[in-house]
Amino acid sequence: MMDPKQPPFSCSYTPEIPELLAGLNCSLALSTYQAGKVIFLSSDGEQLNQLPRTFDTPMGMALEGSRMAIATKHEIVVLANEPRLASTYPNKPDWYDALYVPRSTYYCGAIDAHDLAFTPDGLVGVNTLFSCLFRLDDGFNFVPIWRPPFISSLAPQDRCHLNGMALQDGKPRYVTAQGRTDSVQGWRPDKLTGGVLVDVDSNDILLHGLAMPHSPRVYDGEVYLLLSASGELVHADLTKGSYDTVARIPGFVRGMGRIGDYLFVGSSHLRKTHTFGDLPLAAAGATFCGVMVIHLPTGAVVGQIKYVNSCSEIYDVLVLPDMRRPGILGTESPIFRRALSTPETTYWGKEGDEA
Repeated sequence: MMDPKQPPFSCSYTPEIPELLAGLNCSLALSTYQAGKVIFLSSDGEQLNQLPRTFDTPMGMALEGSRMAIATKHEIVVLANEPRLASTYPNKPDWYDALYVPRSTYYCGAIDAHDLAFTPDGLVGVNTLFSCLFRLDDGFNFVPIWRPPFISSLAPQDRCHLNGMALQDGKPRYVTAQGRTDSVQGWRPDKLTGGVLVDVDSNDILLHGLAMPHSPRVYDGEVYLLLSASGELVHADLTKGSYDTVARIPGFVRGMGRIGDYLFVGSSHLRKTHTFGDLPLAAAGATFCGVMVIHLPTGAVVGQIKYVNSCSEIYDVLVLPDMRRPGILGTESPIFRRALSTPETTYWGKEGDEA
């Protein structure tokens, strides 16, 4: 549970976490729309360091090379890692080994964008409000590129709560939805058993009867996903149309990143609303907000990060490889307007340049 007496974004973690992150030579990025932050977690080998930055209701995130994209309430923000600016960051020179700086914003509107991914065809994502996958375009709010076979037409009605997307060979291949319904928020009454995994290429429903599925991923050719309402990480057997439970997590699970043999899975407390209040997890009462670390080959839990204040819900989890102390600038602070770079050089503008 949250402890308001603790400093903002206080978290506890098992002793293995700092050493594990250092050994894997990576950091983590979490999005929490409830708290309005993207949080970077990094390690010096002995303790965990965190850096929260303000974004408006951040949800899905994507990473490719030096680029990061974040879905916010009304926009998709694209940032670029500029290590040259990191070393000269005025507030902490010679501290960060990477620095993500906002570089472009797409005004897609309040489409309730969930998962995002960079593809050879551009930045694509899940448009939950319109029940479709979309591509960003500077001439439109969004360009629909696919919708589930059970959705008869595009409409801002959240008909099936399409939310998760997995790439295969650089293209969207699998998606999750809370129901195969075609009416205004028709997924809600059967949310505990109505979830589906859909093949984008064939339009086939591969799994059904799922408990609020999220965050499908393809790892080594195998499909994994999270069953949020039951707190399960599962492995899909697509030939049999079934799944096996890899690990159970005491929370509403969303967001999953992998490096090597380790998965970092996001977990959330339950909101006391009509959407979550009747879930079995609510009756159990033992949920936590943070990250659970799973050893994928065995399903063993090897560590945990737990928030005790400010943060009660996680949406997405990214692994930032080869970064020991990354930084990020949010769009709410004017200092990002002073972070200037060209192919040849970088420069920090003077105070007042953003006015």
